[in-house]
Amino acid sequence: MRRLLFLGLLLWTSCVNSEEEVKAISARKLGVDEAIGMEAYMSSGGNMRARLRAPLMLRYQDTSAKVVFPKTMHVDFFQDSTEGVIKSQLDARYGEYFEQRNLIFLRDSVRVFNTTGDTLYCAELWWNQNEQRFYTDKPVRIHRPDMIMIGVGLNAPQDFSYFEMYQITNSVIRVNQ
Repeated sequence: MRRLLFLGLLLWTSCVNSEEEVKAISARKLGVDEAIGMEAYMSSGGNMRARLRAPLMLRYQDTSAKVVFPKTMHVDFFQDSTEGVIKSQLDARYGEYFEQRNLIFLRDSVRVFNTTGDTLYCAELWWNQNEQRFYTDKPVRIHRPDMIMIGVGLNAPQDFSYFEMYQITNSVIRVNQ
C-alpha cells in the first residue's frame, strides 16, 4: 500500500508544466531559407523562357513549400524563338510562389507590360506557370498606345500579347496623340 501511495505522489508531482510550456515544446518550427539579391531562370525545352530578379527571397519549408518575395520582384519574359529578346515584363512589390501548385500570387502595384506598349496595372494578380497565364477577378487598368481601359477581371497569356477583360466599368478613353 505504501508503494502505491508513493508511486501516486511521484506521478502527481511530476506533472508541473503549464499548458503554454507544453504547447511551446510541441510546436513545430518552420525552416526558412533566405536569399539576398537572387536571380532565377526558368526554361522549357532547353530554351530560356523567363528571368526572375528579387532583392530578397524567403523560402518557408512546411508541408507545402512556399517562397515569398517581400521586397519587390521583376520578371523578364523572353521571346520563344530568340533567346535574350524580352517580349514582356512584370513588376510587383510582393509575391508568393506556391511550389506544389506552380502558382504565383502578386500584389501591391502589379504592372505587366509588353513591347507593343500595352501595360496592365492592378492590385492583385495570379500567375499560373503551368498554363503560362495571368488572371485576376479584381479591378484592372490597361494602358494602350491609343486608349485606357478600366474594368474588373482579366485573363491573359504571360507574354501579354492579348487579353480578355471580363467587365469594363468605365468606357474606353481615347488618349490624344
